[in-house]
Amino acid sequence: MHEFSRNSSATLPRTVGLLGAGVIGSGWAARFALNGVDVRLYSPSSGAAERVKKTLVNARRAYQHLTRFPLPTAGTLTWVKTVAEAVRGAELVQESAPERLELKQQLLAMADRAAAPGTLICSSTSGLRPSLLELKMENPERLLVAHPFNPVYLLPLVELCGGESTTAEMLNRAAEIYESVGMHPLVVRKEVDGLIANRLQEAMWREALWLVHDDLATVQEVDDAIKYSFGLRRAIIGPFRVGGGGTEMRQFMQKWGPQLKAPWSKLADGPELTDAFLDKLAKQTDERAESFTATELEEKRDDCLVTLLRGLRSQNYGAGETLARWEEGLRDRVSQLTRCELARGCPSNQERGS
Repeated sequence: MHEFSRNSSATLPRTVGLLGAGVIGSGWAARFALNGVDVRLYSPSSGAAERVKKTLVNARRAYQHLTRFPLPTAGTLTWVKTVAEAVRGAELVQESAPERLELKQQLLAMADRAAAPGTLICSSTSGLRPSLLELKMENPERLLVAHPFNPVYLLPLVELCGGESTTAEMLNRAAEIYESVGMHPLVVRKEVDGLIANRLQEAMWREALWLVHDDLATVQEVDDAIKYSFGLRRAIIGPFRVGGGGTEMRQFMQKWGPQLKAPWSKLADGPELTDAFLDKLAKQTDERAESFTATELEEKRDDCLVTLLRGLRSQNYGAGETLARWEEGLRDRVSQLTRCELARGCPSNQERGS
């Protein structure tokens, strides 16, 4: 298991080398360049320059609304023709090629041969294990997976996963670099296909496909089911924050756990709720960094949901549109009552209640 210590004063890298400029690669270019880091970019794909240009425009626009502080002077963006040129002088190399093992192995091996000793080499792979990616490298100890989410310039999570040869020093350095550009590094304890977030996403995606396939819901209905309910809540409390601590977690699982055996979904197999497993859940719930009582958690949840809903309302989108319509009804009722009272034609509150 790899761990790292957070360092709020982490120093920005001066230069990063990017291999690939698809959706993820262009997102990395925006994330680093707009944080003042010089970017050397290699991509043989057609349309790469236009894609990166468009992503930078989108990122600048988003950042203007995201933070009240001025952005630093943007780093330079230099297009290069070879992998060796991209990694020259880079403190970090970020590979974001298509999800083909042989292609990634080839690029990573080329970067390893050309990069200076100690240069950190990371792959953006969505689910390939680092111990497979490192097989053609001469210095596999400096390789790790650093998996982001689209759009990379806005979503903060980056999953870090070391292989059999990866050193703790490299994981620590990677975590500091990603934190310095505003990201939240999450170290994956063991190598696993799909890492953490994509395994969760895939489970929901499978069930969404089955719902449409079996004519139980339309695509729009599945979208709405998520956008207007737990999609908002999960952004705040995740799947486990159901109470203030381990006692509440155990009670929750004892109440709802048996439903895991009900045929509600195509993914019907769940772990057995043994005493040992419930003890593990309770212990980890008590040990989590942000420990709230049940009342405090409910208040924090509600405050954050209000913030989310107001933000969506400002865009008149999703659940924010629902909020706006409700507010229009409130406004209309107040206006109607005011007009009625001004005309002195409305019954009093006492008369309305009789």
